[in-house]
Amino acid sequence: MRCESCGCASEPVLSSGLVDRHIAFLEALRSAGLPVSLAEDLDAVAALSALPWDSRPTVRAAYAATLVKKQSQRPTFDALFDVYFPRLVGEGARREVTDEAGDGPTPSGDGGDALAEFRERLAEALAAGDQERLAQLAVEMVGRFGAMPGRGPGLSSWSAYTALQRVAPSELVDRIVRALLADGRTEEEADRVAGRRVGAFTRQVEDDARRRIAEEKGPDHVADVAVKPSIDRLDFTSARRADLEEMRRQIYPLARRLATRLTQEHHARRRGPLDFRRTVRASISTGGVPLTTHHRPKRPHRNELVVLCDVSGSVANFAQFTLLLVFALRDQFQKVRAFTFIDHVHEVSHHFRPGADVADVMADLAASASHAALWGRTNYGRAFTTFLDKHGDALGPKTSLLVLGDARSNYSDLALDALVEIERNTRHAWWLNPEARRHWDTGDSVAGRYADVVPMVECRNLTQLGAFVTDRL
Repeated sequence: MRCESCGCASEPVLSSGLVDRHIAFLEALRSAGLPVSLAEDLDAVAALSALPWDSRPTVRAAYAATLVKKQSQRPTFDALFDVYFPRLVGEGARREVTDEAGDGPTPSGDGGDALAEFRERLAEALAAGDQERLAQLAVEMVGRFGAMPGRGPGLSSWSAYTALQRVAPSELVDRIVRALLADGRTEEEADRVAGRRVGAFTRQVEDDARRRIAEEKGPDHVADVAVKPSIDRLDFTSARRADLEEMRRQIYPLARRLATRLTQEHHARRRGPLDFRRTVRASISTGGVPLTTHHRPKRPHRNELVVLCDVSGSVANFAQFTLLLVFALRDQFQKVRAFTFIDHVHEVSHHFRPGADVADVMADLAASASHAALWGRTNYGRAFTTFLDKHGDALGPKTSLLVLGDARSNYSDLALDALVEIERNTRHAWWLNPEARRHWDTGDSVAGRYADVVPMVECRNLTQLGAFVTDRL
């Protein structure tokens, strides 16, 4: 590329519109929880300046290589990349479907006959595993069966849910399985392949609906409301079953990283006050200049930890993952005891056996919820009073207390006096609340009143949980 002003050779530069999109893409990644530094931003620009822009897979790979650090972040990256750098734009999608089909114009309309004809073509493509054809059908499916009236005259919107409900590709699984069996596949293999193909096609439909919405409302809007954050930024209370499985895989690597960091910080704080005599004696060998300072040893001090957590349905996921993380870090504490409650207190420390399987521990914790309820409704006041009466000996001057719950009292007695006494009997006390701070003190939430007694911290995902453990415990 030649500089227009002086004619000298220069490196290729991005146009102003592309630079804006690049910056917006990186901001969306950061908002979704991917830690993208300025250095990585510049690395991405350098990589893209050296690669051809006419190959979308190459551009995606260059961005991923310079910006993504963990495999768990890749789904979020891919979703945002498709929003900011779509495969198709505008009406080009429909023209491409018509042109590449090669068998005349694509049938129009969304009536019963059109739907039956489309499902027939979709079943054939899924049975054959034709990826190119399936990509075209996903675009066509959203255009014909996912269109919805917009909020203004002449405007339209797009819904992957509506398109999937009408076409119902999941109901084609039996036809796909029969076709695969006819090709010589085993029954188990055919079931697995059919499910995988239908799942992949469903994601293509969702991607195309996001692309169309992004064209109308802007990619920033879609990035804010339609792209799921990375697993470590996903709210405990909104996680689905598949998300919980991924969180379970993340919890022990997170615990190992936190344990390593806590050990390093404990070692760094182990150094006591300056030993003046040893420092002066050592300075004799350097002519009286104290190049090396010596310190008195500091007595190691490890706290005892007591966890008191609400396991009612609305916060059960949060409580289980927090308990698992705390017990994975039990070597960092002199002693750990855990109690669950709904309206009655039940100790669960014995479930956390050394070497126990995580799935078994989760199942035991879920089952223990029945012992934590007498009446079935969350009652913080009764739980605090019962804990103080039956397990008050768990608290002491070396104890750090962790209360886990959303502070929704069902309008029952708060027993603030009991909580004040519990807090008074501990060295430190914190309350982790899995609800967003903006929801505190709404409805039956009494977060503000409990926060006046015990410092309350918003903790909605693994990132906030890890930060709390590192900074406070």
